[in-house]
Amino acid sequence: MTSTVSIPAAGEGGAADYAVQDLDHLGLVAGMVDELGLVELIDRLVPQDHGQRKLSVGVLVKAMILNGLGFVQRTLYLMPRFFQDKPVERLLGPGVLAEHLNDDALGRALDAIHRYGPTELFAALAAQAVKRLGLACRTGHLDATSLHTDGQPKGGEEPEVVRVTQGYSRDHRPDLNQVVAQFICENEAGIPLLMKALGGNSSDQADFRQTVSAHVGQLRTDVGLEYLVADSALYTGETLRELDGFGWISRVPETVGLARELTLAVAGDLARSPEELAFRSLCVTHGGIRQRWLVVHTQAARHRAGKALGKRHLAQGEAEWKAFDRLQRTPFACAADAEAALCAFRKQHKLTSVHDAQVLARPRYAKQGRPAQGQPPDAHQYFVQGGLASRIDLHRQALDRKSCFIVATNELDGQALPDGRVIDLYKKGQQKVERGFRFLKDPLFLASTLFLKSPRRLMALLMVMTLCLLIYAAIEWRIRQTLQISQRSFPDQKGQATQCPTARWVFQYFSGIRLLKVMDSQTLVLGLNLHHRTILDLLGNRYAELYANSA
Repeated sequence: MTSTVSIPAAGEGGAADYAVQDLDHLGLVAGMVDELGLVELIDRLVPQDHGQRKLSVGVLVKAMILNGLGFVQRTLYLMPRFFQDKPVERLLGPGVLAEHLNDDALGRALDAIHRYGPTELFAALAAQAVKRLGLACRTGHLDATSLHTDGQPKGGEEPEVVRVTQGYSRDHRPDLNQVVAQFICENEAGIPLLMKALGGNSSDQADFRQTVSAHVGQLRTDVGLEYLVADSALYTGETLRELDGFGWISRVPETVGLARELTLAVAGDLARSPEELAFRSLCVTHGGIRQRWLVVHTQAARHRAGKALGKRHLAQGEAEWKAFDRLQRTPFACAADAEAALCAFRKQHKLTSVHDAQVLARPRYAKQGRPAQGQPPDAHQYFVQGGLASRIDLHRQALDRKSCFIVATNELDGQALPDGRVIDLYKKGQQKVERGFRFLKDPLFLASTLFLKSPRRLMALLMVMTLCLLIYAAIEWRIRQTLQISQRSFPDQKGQATQCPTARWVFQYFSGIRLLKVMDSQTLVLGLNLHHRTILDLLGNRYAELYANSA
C-alpha cells in the first residue's frame, strides 16, 4: 500500500518544515509495553517525585526498555542522544522530549525502584504480563547467571544491597567484579516471572533455598505455578523439604552415591538403544522423600562425552605409559620392593592394565667394564617387566555414565506428569532460561551499561534489563502465536516462509521504517511493506496506530 501526500512546492517551505525520524522496530516494543500496562502499574505502585523530574517512573522505565531493545549499545547517560532522532512523543506520550530523558531523571527513577524493591516490583509486573498474554505458567524454571560490572562500587556494605565482588564466573572471568542475577522463567514463552539481584560471590544452593522459601508460594498464588524446575543446585535436603507440598523437577547431582550406582546399573542397556533419547524410570526414596528418578541417555550427550573423554583418556593413557616406562627402568634392591612398586602402580593407574608382568633379577658388578668369565656378581638388581594395555571396558563404562543424567521429581503419578513430559520440561525449560541469559549478555544490549557505581541503582537496572527480556519474549511469543492461529507466515533470513521468526529477526526486518513530518501538519510513515503490515495487523490496533500516518 502506498500513501500519497501533497508536498509544498519549492520555496513554500524551508528545510525546517521537514523532519525525518527513525521508528524502526521501536513501535513494536512500545506497543507491547502499552499492551501489558507496565507504565500504569509502575506509576500506581512506585511513589512519584514529580518535583524533581518531569516524567513519571513508569515513563522513564519505558524509555530505558526502548533504549535496551534498540540494540545500539547506547549507555544510560547517552539516552538523550539515543532519542534525538526518534519520534519520542509517539513512543512515550505527548509532551515528552529527548532532553527530559537525562541521566539525572533516570538515576532518580532507579533510586525509586530500589526503594520500592526491584524483586517485588518485577513480580507484580510479570504477574500482570502473563495474565494479559494468557499464559498458564504451570511450570517455572529457576536458574542464575553472573554479570560482570565495570565500575568500582562506592560506599560500604548495606543490608538489602547486593555486594559487588569477585566470585565464581559463568563467563570464566573470575578476575572481574560481578553480580548474580537469578530468574524463574515460565516454560511456554520464556517470560521471566521472578528476578533477584544477588551478590557476586553468592551460592546457588543457598540462594535457591532462600528463593523457594520466600517466593514460590506467592508465585503459586499470583500466576498459578505448580512445578518448579531447576538444575542440581536445587537438589539439597533442606531445599526439597522447603518444597514440601509443591511440585518440583530437578537434576540429581552426580555426587549422590545412589545416583552413581543406578546410572552404572542401567547405562549400558540405555546406550544400546538406537533412539536419540532413551530413559529408565525408577521409584526411589532419597533423603526421606519418595521420588521418581529418570535415568536419561541421549545420543547428543554421548557424542559430546565421547569427544571429551577421548581427549582426556588419550592424555591420561600417555601419562600412564610414560609412568610405566619409568617403572621398568627403575632398579630395586630386592624382588619384594619391585613387586610392591608394581602393586602401587596398578592401584594408582586405572585406565591401563599391566599384563605378563614379571620381576627380573639382573647382576650388578662394582667395577665398570665387562666382568671376567665366571666372576660372581657383587649384587643383584630387580626390574619390573611387562606389557601395558588400555582398559577399553573402563572407557566404555565411563562413556556410558557420562552420556546419562538423572532427572528427579516428587510427582509420583505418571499419568498426571508422564515420564516424557518430565524430561521435556527439564530440557526445554533449561534452554529457554539459558537463551534469556544469552540475551542479557549480548554486547549490543543494555548489559554493557553495568558501569553504575551505586549497588542500589545496579539492582534496579537489573530489574529494567529483565523487563527488556520480558518484552522481547512477549513480542516473539505473540508474533508466533498469531501467525500460527491465522495460518499466515513471515519471511525468514533466507526469504522462506516461517511461522516461528525470532524477535531479533523481526526487529531487523523493521529497520529502515521512518517518519516524515511535513510542516507540523502531517506525519507520514515511510518504508512499510506487506510483511510489516501483516505483523501489525495480527498484533492489533495498538501497534498499527504506532505505524500509522497522522494529520
